[in-house]
Amino acid sequence: MHEWLRVNPLSMAVQMLRTLGSAIVPAAFVIFGAGTQDSEKFAEIAPWIIPVLVVIIGVNLLGAWLGWVRLRYRVGEADVRVEQGILSRQARSVPYERIQDVSLEQKLIPRLLGLVEVKFETGAGGKEELKLSYVSEAEGEKLRETVRALVEGETAAPAVAAAGEAGEPAAEPTGETLFAMDTRRLFVFGLFNFSLVVFAVLIGALQQFEFLLPFDLWDYLADLFRQDTIAQAGDALAGYTLVAQIAAIAYAVVAVVVVGMASGVVRTFVQDWQFRLDRTAKGFRRRRGLLTRTDVVMPVHRVQALVLKTGIIRRRFGWYGLSFISLAQDAGSANHDVAPFAKMEEIAPIAREAGFTLPGESADWHRASADYYFDRAVLQALVPGAAAMAAIVLGYTLVGLLLAALAGVLVVGEYFLWRFVRHALDPQQVMSRVGWLAPRWQIANRVKLHSVEIAQGPLARRRGYCTLRFGLAGGRLSFRGLSLDDARAMRAAVLDSIAAVDFAHLPR
Repeated sequence: MHEWLRVNPLSMAVQMLRTLGSAIVPAAFVIFGAGTQDSEKFAEIAPWIIPVLVVIIGVNLLGAWLGWVRLRYRVGEADVRVEQGILSRQARSVPYERIQDVSLEQKLIPRLLGLVEVKFETGAGGKEELKLSYVSEAEGEKLRETVRALVEGETAAPAVAAAGEAGEPAAEPTGETLFAMDTRRLFVFGLFNFSLVVFAVLIGALQQFEFLLPFDLWDYLADLFRQDTIAQAGDALAGYTLVAQIAAIAYAVVAVVVVGMASGVVRTFVQDWQFRLDRTAKGFRRRRGLLTRTDVVMPVHRVQALVLKTGIIRRRFGWYGLSFISLAQDAGSANHDVAPFAKMEEIAPIAREAGFTLPGESADWHRASADYYFDRAVLQALVPGAAAMAAIVLGYTLVGLLLAALAGVLVVGEYFLWRFVRHALDPQQVMSRVGWLAPRWQIANRVKLHSVEIAQGPLARRRGYCTLRFGLAGGRLSFRGLSLDDARAMRAAVLDSIAAVDFAHLPR
């Protein structure tokens, strides 16, 4: 496959539908608004509506066709190359040694047309280096298998090439299902994903389409404040009996909670519909999505670290989430959730398949320096404590007590962090546990760490503690407040593990 190829012709339809959606829908709202506000003016422009729409559709069709004609790609011997552009040409190529992963994504319209977008991830700059929009599902699977084989220094399997030439979907890699979420699991997951994003969406919609309302929204809100309507509502509430006040407040709280839960359920169903993680011969294959369907395959040897997290409430019910940090990831640019809502007994087999061991209480856990958390507590409580003293001196006793309580809460929080934030080192892994209400664990393979850094600020140098940072593709694994001896011992152990490995013989 070294000849120049074009994307699927149906990609023109996708581009045209998207452009028309962004152009015709606002135009329709404008026409509707003009018709409701000024019928005589609308009658004057009505004969021009259909010709203008025809011109818009024609221009978009021509642009989509030119874009398709001027876009071509090639899978060569050393790189993947894409050339595009109508007036100004742009050529982009990615060498195989830089490609970390190839994933397939289907948004709603391409999915209805049987098309996929191919993404070649390099872990550079926090974004995909190259995208190819759009090819057929069969061609997308063929591209992924072919490029991955070339990245690994192999040749594409004849069966894969034959499937692509035949125009039929390539056979999916066989393997076992490690984790899947049914409808009931998605619903429970959504209840824990409380979200008030629906209110932000409504506010944004009101800002965009307020011209369709029979009144000016902002003038109406201003009148409410000018007429003391809100204050009158507050006075009316104050006139209720205590039971009625409690019922009204409870009703408002329940309404917000119900809306938040419903929003979380909808968002979860859209994002994680038919979530499935398989262990195949090529690695971990994850598929999910209702409107946008993603199909990602991650080779096992590229899994750098695990992230295990939970929430304040879901922890009480035994629910956790597992995600991978991979060599294809850069500063969290890629989402590698592999078990977003699972029990620990479901997570453990996935971790073992990736070559990791989940930490237990038997691990050799260590706390950071007590001096570090003492200094943090003093610095955080300094401002509210001083403000509390000043308020009490000036006669604002209640305010002073509230500020003093805030300072106390900050100090207690640092104490609990000292108790629960820990780190550990075993012969294969570096482990970190942060947080006490909603703990989060990071487990990194010692051999796959990129760098080791010991950092000290002025106060840390004086007090004898430091921050130890290990570089990962998806960010940093940090241990704050370690004693210098502890940090140096961990750094030496990790560097010894890295030095003992000949990376030339490891899979890329």
